[in-house]
Amino acid sequence: GTLARTFEILEGRGVSAEVEGRRVYVGNRRLFAEMGNTSSELDALLPPVEEGGSRIVSIVGTSNGVAGILEMEDEIRAEARDVMQRLRSLGVEHVVMLTGDHADVAKETGRAVGIDEVLSGLLPDDKLEKVRELVNSYGTVAMVGDGVNDAPALALSSVGIAMGAAGSPAAIETADVALMAEDLQRVPEAIVLGRRMVSVIRQNVVASLAIKAGFLIAATAGFATLWMAVAADMGTTLLVIGNGLRLLRNNDTAG
Repeated sequence: GTLARTFEILEGRGVSAEVEGRRVYVGNRRLFAEMGNTSSELDALLPPVEEGGSRIVSIVGTSNGVAGILEMEDEIRAEARDVMQRLRSLGVEHVVMLTGDHADVAKETGRAVGIDEVLSGLLPDDKLEKVRELVNSYGTVAMVGDGVNDAPALALSSVGIAMGAAGSPAAIETADVALMAEDLQRVPEAIVLGRRMVSVIRQNVVASLAIKAGFLIAATAGFATLWMAVAADMGTTLLVIGNGLRLLRNNDTAG
């Protein structure tokens, strides 16, 4: 078969590559409109296809014209609705879907999964602006993404989570957390683990300060010896390490 060379991602519009010496584009209507490849025939064909519920449409062609149309359909993951319910049980207030897909495709997916707010047809800058608004409104915002178009929003969010198995290098490098399994269940699990980690850190800080303060009082009163100081220091270290090892337990409950 013919190999595609010099592959390039066109943010928010599609992709392009060199095939047999010609630059071939696969993308949305916006991409081909920028190249002047719109026509009444294309406009007449696209509306009924693009409004087909969960179907996604991509145009294939060159800078000289349109060669064809690809129609695809995303399959909603079986665990998606359960993940949404679990996120709500963990206290997540508002879930927003930010996508560059067609409005009908996005709305159908959001309705099936149970998402609070669906915003479609977004470019990377649009996603970035929406995340900025959410941060201003809610304070703490987690962003989950896997594409190069998600990288700016991942960087701006309070916690950026990249789906590492299928994520783009830009998304993985930008995110604070990279989930190496292609499993949405890992998202609520990461939240639970993060909360447990914060709890353990607080426990370790309080325990360390309490032991140090107690030994300081004993030393001031003249009851402490050098060996007691060594024992207190080593004991605190072992206590902190032992408490931290509790995070290795596979526990699905926060705290």
